[in-house]
Amino acid sequence: MSELPMADRHETVLPPDPDDVAEQLGRALEAPEAERKQAVAEVVASRPTLIGGWGELARLADEPVERYAYARVGYHRGLDALRGNGWGGTGRVRWSQPTNRALLTCIVRLRAAAAEIGEVAEVERLTDFLHDLDPEWDEANTA
Repeated sequence: MSELPMADRHETVLPPDPDDVAEQLGRALEAPEAERKQAVAEVVASRPTLIGGWGELARLADEPVERYAYARVGYHRGLDALRGNGWGGTGRVRWSQPTNRALLTCIVRLRAAAAEIGEVAEVERLTDFLHDLDPEWDEANTA
């Protein structure tokens, strides 16, 4: 990994989810286990830009390809959100900012699902990307 030029070291902090959406997702995550994935899916269907919702669907998914698909959507929704908040493809997106954690979690879940399906190059690329976004990245962040 190369060090970014000074001009590209800016930090992007994603805005928080609206309170009502965060509350809806929180309630869905408290649903009985047998109903939880469907409850989260309903929240995400009503708010498809909800990065954290996609990450939770990836966590709740039953199969590796399903985990991969949900995490991939969260990753892309996260990139869209970053770009909409001034990120131009470089710069920091740190775990220390709580509102960035949904995106970073999606990247970690996408990497894990990629490993499950044998996408070695993607695992390596996502690992590098995490460290580019947050040079102090700690694998324990999402443990």
